[in-house]
Amino acid sequence: MNTKIFCDIADLKTLKIFNKKKIVKGFTTNPSLMRKAGAKNYKSYSKKILKICNKKPVSLEVFADRPSEIKKQAYIINSWGKNIYVKVPITNSNGVFSGKIIKELNSKNIKLNITAVYSAKQTQKILKYLNKKTKVIISIFAGRAADTGIDPVPEFKKSIRLAKKFKNVEILWASVREPYNYLQAKQLGCQIITIPPKIIEQIERFGKKFDELTKDTVKGFLIDSKKSNFKI
Repeated sequence: MNTKIFCDIADLKTLKIFNKKKIVKGFTTNPSLMRKAGAKNYKSYSKKILKICNKKPVSLEVFADRPSEIKKQAYIINSWGKNIYVKVPITNSNGVFSGKIIKELNSKNIKLNITAVYSAKQTQKILKYLNKKTKVIISIFAGRAADTGIDPVPEFKKSIRLAKKFKNVEILWASVREPYNYLQAKQLGCQIITIPPKIIEQIERFGKKFDELTKDTVKGFLIDSKKSNFKI
């Protein structure tokens, strides 16, 4: 499986750098990343992102919580460009399932990225509301699931199996914690994995021998001890 690497980023300076990388096939962002990047106006900031990334898919997330507002924002965001996937959470903050919204947007040929998904049960629920034509990404949060002490891999296996009947649906490994997650995603057959910039840089260095890693590690310890001026 050729798992596509997307970059999970909102910082414009970093985005410009990673947009030039051949390894990066698309971008995802969310309101938290935008806030961290210093965005003050969602629309103007999103358009800056789209100006940089105009040839690769970009997932932009709604930030409303009321179903009517989620739908309204989705239509607006979709109008900003042909390379946009509108990110819609599987539920709002009260746990209300976004099925009706997903169904309507999907039927209007709006590309979606259904986010904040954790289980195959949720994936199955989403699939019931989709056609088999309009492109959809289902983002499953592996790292956050693992943080609870639960192995996310079985949920990915089931979700991938469920989505096989939908050629328009791609399963995305989200919430990456380490470079090895990329290999896991490939082995499972995830179509996409979205990764923070620093971890993409680590993946680009794959193949380093253990002897080299040992020397690099010791050099790091030595540099830090000299900077600290340690003495015994």
